[in-house]
Amino acid sequence: IDLRKHAGVHPRVGAADVVPIVPIGATTIDACREVAHEVGRRIWTDLHIPVFFYGHGEEWTLADIRAGRAQPDLGGPDLHPAAGAVCVGARPPLVAFNVLLPDTTVAEARRVARSLRESAGGLRGVQALVFELPGGRIQLSMNLFRVDESPPDSVIEELRHRGVHLGDQQVVGLCPAVAANDAASGRILEARVGAAVAREGGRGAGQAGGDELAALGQRLAKEAESLAALGSSQEELLAGAERCAALPPVLQAAGQLDGELQSMAHLAARGLRDALSEATRLRYRARMAALDRRLG
Repeated sequence: IDLRKHAGVHPRVGAADVVPIVPIGATTIDACREVAHEVGRRIWTDLHIPVFFYGHGEEWTLADIRAGRAQPDLGGPDLHPAAGAVCVGARPPLVAFNVLLPDTTVAEARRVARSLRESAGGLRGVQALVFELPGGRIQLSMNLFRVDESPPDSVIEELRHRGVHLGDQQVVGLCPAVAANDAASGRILEARVGAAVAREGGRGAGQAGGDELAALGQRLAKEAESLAALGSSQEELLAGAERCAALPPVLQAAGQLDGELQSMAHLAARGLRDALSEATRLRYRARMAALDRRLG
């Protein structure tokens, strides 16, 4: 993206714009802030693109930065002519969730957005804006930053309760499994972590030499692609948890398992497992028992 030629309606300060560092598993938000500062230093040193630090422990919010109330923490004050700047920071998980509102005027959509915002007494953990996209399409664009209280399905239920006509839904980025709906299929955070384990293990197996390990490397590469595309139904989440839990013994047998990959696989399997409803757990008791034994 070259900002000198780029056009769009969403607020932004750069081509990459925002690089959030998000804690998952036992990782702390303070550890994420340290990583964010390291990433920011690399961006400025290697790419000479100014960096704003935002989020946990920082002076500025994204709103401050986009409103021009902040100066870059690294570089600046002038931004890169083509790439702008990058906002790097530590924050809790959130879901960026967009919904098209057909047969709705901009004014009506803005009233809906205003009523949904937590800051206006609406749903907990909801930030909402409205954008008019090319072709006259009206988009309700939301950040859901308390996904345990207001996941996408809860927002959709509230909109339907109000009689709002809904169009296509879109999850931007990744979505924790516990909050995933149909729009999150192929974008489930824990499944992508599992995919990274399979991909890295497959790469190592393929490079280790020998026909058997080469074949395993190819199978793991396909497994990585499949996990990355995992759907959001309860059956798919259960199968994904089982597949992620099965990765460590496979990699160990191939001599490719280390502590980091084992932790990542466990985190992925546990996160997918925790997204299962009580009804699913009761329906698949034997599979759940086997999964829980594997997870310890």
